[in-house]
Amino acid sequence: MILHHNFIKCAKENSEKLAIIDRMTNTKVTYSRALIASFILGNKISGSRDEYIGIMIPTSAGAMLATIGTLIAGKIPVMINYSTGAKENCEYAQKSCKFKTILTSRALLEKINCPQIEGMICIEDIMKSITLINKIHAALLTKIPNSLLFKLLPKTTQESTACILFTSGSEKDPKIVQLSHKNLGTNVEDVIEVLKLKKTDIIFSVLPLFHVFGIQTNFWMPLTLGMTAVTYANPLDYKSIPQIIREEGCTMIAATPIFLSGYVRSAKDGDFKTLELVVAGADKTPDWLRDEYKSKHNIDIIEGYGATETSPVISVNHRDNNKPGSIGLIVPHAEVKIVGIDSEETLPAGCEGKIYVRGDLVMKGYLKNGDTVSPLIDGWYDTGDIGLLDSDNFLWHRGRLKRFVKIGGEMVSLLKTECAISDLIDNSIDCCVVDIPDDIKGASLVAVLTKEIDRDKIVKDLSATLPQIAIPKKYVVMEELPKMGSGKIDFRRVSELISQECLN
Repeated sequence: MILHHNFIKCAKENSEKLAIIDRMTNTKVTYSRALIASFILGNKISGSRDEYIGIMIPTSAGAMLATIGTLIAGKIPVMINYSTGAKENCEYAQKSCKFKTILTSRALLEKINCPQIEGMICIEDIMKSITLINKIHAALLTKIPNSLLFKLLPKTTQESTACILFTSGSEKDPKIVQLSHKNLGTNVEDVIEVLKLKKTDIIFSVLPLFHVFGIQTNFWMPLTLGMTAVTYANPLDYKSIPQIIREEGCTMIAATPIFLSGYVRSAKDGDFKTLELVVAGADKTPDWLRDEYKSKHNIDIIEGYGATETSPVISVNHRDNNKPGSIGLIVPHAEVKIVGIDSEETLPAGCEGKIYVRGDLVMKGYLKNGDTVSPLIDGWYDTGDIGLLDSDNFLWHRGRLKRFVKIGGEMVSLLKTECAISDLIDNSIDCCVVDIPDDIKGASLVAVLTKEIDRDKIVKDLSATLPQIAIPKKYVVMEELPKMGSGKIDFRRVSELISQECLN
């Protein structure tokens, strides 16, 4: 699949159908109008000398059409995180990928108090510069047969880079990930197939497009299938979102557990009556969240798993084959094996080890100093996660290898301790467990929570399920845990803050 080619085909086949309902601007865009707008933006962007074009626009019709227009112009979109350190992220992207032009929104810059740096072009100014001739030219392009049109557009192959994304940096500095049309395209096809998605589906698109979960499931998946995407730029607006889902009759949503928890707490009876599919990913789905959706709205959460480097979906539960607690069955274009943490030996079913994946979904490689650097081992990508495949071929996630710590010679999972604590506290409390140096045991655990708890009771209750070395002896209250734009806890930042506090 060549993504923008497939969008063009889809737009022509569904010309009068709504492609995007933008709830931030109250704009409705048909596929026909979206196609014309993409050609207009492509024409405007084609004048840039840069090979890469930065995109820093919140989830919206504008963000999607600017990204399509960038590909139509023969450029590569670089998706920039605006949720934290927007100015620094822009400069890091410009320097790393060697480009200047960044498409952004003046309204966004004002909202996040980000200065307009060199190379920024505001989408509002582009819209004002559109002439009647631009519109007529774009409209004429839509009438050209696809076989000829695709020859007129800049040459694109399946191996061409479709976008640049940055890893979250929640545990270390961001890496620059190159995803090709084949990577994203085959992953889109896999998700459509295993989740049995239809053109008649209406997806609530709330995830940021600088996150791989957002750009694949909230953008390319609906707009290459012919679905309607209802966009909303603020995933943290928990009060408004359930109402929008009801008003627009959304049939599905894909989001992170932290966002889904906010929506279910705010939802009223009937808000989710049209939802047929709720997909959770990017973080572990807690049992209480499954129970909330099931008991209040009769919805089974479908959990999946992936990584920025894998476009992202490696595995996902199915509507008719859902094993709660697992991260699902491997998607058709992927292979997964579990290998020993030290031996690299392939392990049998039921044994925990490192999760390796290979297939068309795996990235081209990291971009570093203008070159592509591949981390693959004989074609296999090491996800850095620990897990197992059970006898039914369901994948189970046990945590990040980097979130295991050696205490007194034993490997302890920070995630397992977090889950044990979460089972004992109110679900309105966020919990994160980090490690600090210990002169005797090598390390000790600190539990960071957003509210005060009965610490003595927690320690006593944890003793029933965890060994003593896995039970935190120190508890810190932090009113709000630092989070990434995707809603995941920023473990790196939490560790830094706790380390500073311990030093002081």
